Amino acid sequence: MPMIAYLAEWTRKKDTLFASLAEAAGGGVRLRAIGLSLRGYPESDARARAALAVAKRQPRGALGKWLKYWLIRLQYNWARRYFTRHPDRIAVCWNGLTGSRRAFMAGAQDAGAARLFAELAPFPGRATLDPEGVNAQNSLPREGAFYRGWAEGQGGVDDSWRGLGANLTARASRRADVGQAGAEALADAGNFLFVPLQVPNDSQITLFAGWVQSVQGMVSALAEAAQALPDGWHIRIKEHPSARTSLADALADALERGGGRLVVDNQTDTFEQVRASGGVITINSSVGLQAFFHDRPVIVLGQAFFAIDGLVHVAPDSDSLKALLAAPETLQFDADLRADFMTFLDRTYYPRISTDPQGNVSLDPGDAQAKIAQATAVK
Repeated sequence: MPMIAYLAEWTRKKDTLFASLAEAAGGGVRLRAIGLSLRGYPESDARARAALAVAKRQPRGALGKWLKYWLIRLQYNWARRYFTRHPDRIAVCWNGLTGSRRAFMAGAQDAGAARLFAELAPFPGRATLDPEGVNAQNSLPREGAFYRGWAEGQGGVDDSWRGLGANLTARASRRADVGQAGAEALADAGNFLFVPLQVPNDSQITLFAGWVQSVQGMVSALAEAAQALPDGWHIRIKEHPSARTSLADALADALERGGGRLVVDNQTDTFEQVRASGGVITINSSVGLQAFFHDRPVIVLGQAFFAIDGLVHVAPDSDSLKALLAAPETLQFDADLRADFMTFLDRTYYPRISTDPQGNVSLDPGDAQAKIAQATAVK
């Protein structure tokens, strides 16, 4: 079995997960940092520019951009040279879609090495390990027929997938103005669609926001589309509890434009709002997927791996969003397809993890070995 070469992380949860993966592989190398190499390749410029364009922290000014471009270029060169020397090693890093980590994984790919992109899963006790990427760049098929066929091959599925959400709780807030209180405010809320906003600079948004382009763009689009709602309906919005920057100004503008059809509720528990809603609207938040546990219809505006007709309603533009909002009571979903899809995620896609009292994370050895085999198969 090939060895793992993983980029060190400076949180116990991530670093011990990688160490556990390396143990399952029979050995691994912890790379404290991405090295630098001046000797380039024909692809060095293109890879560096692509990684810089999606870097989470964008440099200011021409000099800053030039310096960061060269840092990423030299990191790409080093990663490619490293995996050219060690073609039997699997490149592993957290997220891997932006900046230096993207260059690291691109160097591994161009050297012919296998890769695994890692993140926590949207369900408790699970992780993501995917040879293609995470979030909207993962390897999951985007056709409902695949999951139906897989379920038939399993002899059918049941409701055991709901166990994935058994310990699901709303994310603890890092902000004083965003909480996770009870459902008292919803007692007289009436009919509404719930919008859990995302972290504005998260790669889910910067890479996969689609036509709304940003969280602020989504808020603006909702202010316009809310006019299509029938009487007695409104859109209820909550900011992300981990967002460092408040969207108060954008929300205030949207409330003014929304003509009373938008409400901001930053205090009520996220899943209480999902449960009480007539449906969820999201760019690509994991809350949209987690709404399946509450049997709620979902409208997806951006790129998401669960943006599959039948699982959700896909709204690729403003007009389609308005059409859906014009009749919110008719929003539906295919319950059988959701069961097939979620069972696949449960049994096949998301490896199981356990966390000890010290915060060390361990992968299920069998699940880890299956992901390693998958990575080498698509190399």
